[in-house]
Amino acid sequence: MTSWTRRAVLAGAAVAPLTRLRAETGAWPSETIRLVVPFAPGGSTDAAARLAAPGLQQRLGVPIIVENRSGAAGSIGSDVVAKAKPDGYTWLLTFDSHAVMPVLVPSLPFDIRKDFAPVTQIGRAPYVIACKPDKPYRRMEDAFEVAKRGNLSFGSTGNGTIGHLVMLMMLERKGVQMTHLPYRSGGLAVNDAVAGHVDMMIGSAALLAPQVSSGTLRPLLQLGAKRLSALPETPTAEEAGFQGLTAEAWWGVFGPAGVPESVLARFQAALIESYREPRIAKQFTETNQAELVLEDGPALARFVERQISTWGEVARASRVKPD
Repeated sequence: MTSWTRRAVLAGAAVAPLTRLRAETGAWPSETIRLVVPFAPGGSTDAAARLAAPGLQQRLGVPIIVENRSGAAGSIGSDVVAKAKPDGYTWLLTFDSHAVMPVLVPSLPFDIRKDFAPVTQIGRAPYVIACKPDKPYRRMEDAFEVAKRGNLSFGSTGNGTIGHLVMLMMLERKGVQMTHLPYRSGGLAVNDAVAGHVDMMIGSAALLAPQVSSGTLRPLLQLGAKRLSALPETPTAEEAGFQGLTAEAWWGVFGPAGVPESVLARFQAALIESYREPRIAKQFTETNQAELVLEDGPALARFVERQISTWGEVARASRVKPD
């Protein structure tokens, strides 16, 4: 038996007696909890879920399974949660495209306002545009000039993500075109950018931080309101001439509508405590250059409404279609 298998067996053995006891008494939770990620493994959303899973298991005393259900701009996995029994055993951890799904998928089988119970916004991180270091452009302005003379490509973590939409906004302002390559996960996009198969990519600072710090990707532009401490030489969009333009990726957790308030409150508390563990918080904020938010459900609902208003309109104007 390998060491990681042995650890998994021991962890499961430690959880099992408490799980059986709760099942016998009818207390929540008494069985495995699913944390659905509506994107493929390897991206920042998947990583955020796996960061929290051990802490959740420790605090709730039952196994936590991260389940990837990708496709259609996140709507396939989201539909799984929207239609799940609201008993506290199925939750959604999703990405910024959640707020523009009604525009991307007009025939959505659920209502993002009515069919989900908001839990917490985990955090946010500015978008960053980066390329392989041997590319001939060192600033975004250089890339725009090259695009005027010939076709360039950019990758994103999917159609309708804020990264994709803000790239469309910049290209329109500059009057240039680039070929967009949407990927089913951030990990796949990063791999192709590092290999040079795509001329540049836009992704959250959380996604690109490891490659930027190692030098396998060179940052061209960051889209936060101010420069990141890890990218002191990389200008913001405002500094590059895009007045008032900012774009941040965000991650949020939702349950199906109708989850009992007591269950939602306990899950929310366990989730927030897990992300506030010093090791996890450091990974999220320092290593990944993201900001922890961890506000309550109503705050997340208000935030999503603002995102729908802002980016939904951009998606509608751009006539973006799902992957």
